[in-house]
Amino acid sequence: MLDVRRLILLRDLAVHGTVTAVAELHRVTPSAVSQQLRLLEDETKARLLERTGRSIHLTAAGRQLADDTEHVLTALEQAQDRLHTGTGEPTGPLHIACFPSALAPMAAPLGEALEGAYRDLRPHITEAEPETAVRLLLQRRADLALLYRYTNLATPPHPGVETRTLRTDPLVAVLRNDHPAAGPGHDPVDLRELADTPWITAPPQTACGDAVLQACRSAGFAPRVRHTCTDFSAMIALAASGGHTALIPRLAAAHLPPTLTARPVTDSTLTRTIETAVRHGTAHEPAIAAALAALRGLVHSTA
Repeated sequence: MLDVRRLILLRDLAVHGTVTAVAELHRVTPSAVSQQLRLLEDETKARLLERTGRSIHLTAAGRQLADDTEHVLTALEQAQDRLHTGTGEPTGPLHIACFPSALAPMAAPLGEALEGAYRDLRPHITEAEPETAVRLLLQRRADLALLYRYTNLATPPHPGVETRTLRTDPLVAVLRNDHPAAGPGHDPVDLRELADTPWITAPPQTACGDAVLQACRSAGFAPRVRHTCTDFSAMIALAASGGHTALIPRLAAAHLPPTLTARPVTDSTLTRTIETAVRHGTAHEPAIAAALAALRGLVHSTA
């Protein structure tokens, strides 16, 4: 009988490409991963890997076994799910990974809706940015994840998971009410109107920070950044106290102090897409299917 944990390492190597990446995913050393893969070759009595210097690649047999592993893992999950119920009623724990700014408006109502509808279903919510959430899914430490991607960034698809768009969340300009661009009416703001104001942004090398910087560059200027932080509520507080400009997702700007206003922007690419993510073949499982349906209902009711 093949060791399932070793099969998972092989599958992850096929997805992520390097032993180092697999080691980071599982929080072990690269040498430990290599040792387990060698043991898997001994178990299968087949050559699964090609080693060229410091590089390692899957053979045709290795790729086939990695593909088959996904079917094995799906079958095991389905078998475990059937142990909990013979009727298809959602039961047991459901681990949900969710990015910070969707915790209050999406994950919390989701947990409440599931607990109210299904007596034996126990949602567990974990805060996680998309990269971490995908890792939790692949490690089978999460069953469902809420992710985001910014439309004006060339973000590659997340490997190893199935994603589906849940809703779009445009970025809005958060301005003090006395800012010239915050005048009466609801016409979108051209970012060039904000070029001379001090800005609050997320740090460079973060998705939000890079999306805002790219949008400003497309508008023909580099923002004069006064403050940097990743917490949208902190951005709102700084904007209220100092009169600085912030571009944040509309979902995060739902509750502003009375001194601030949120205005749409003319750049239609400045939006983020919120997605659900599950492991391949698990979307139909009762607990996950119930959560996906509840999320769609929540989005529809707040549209």
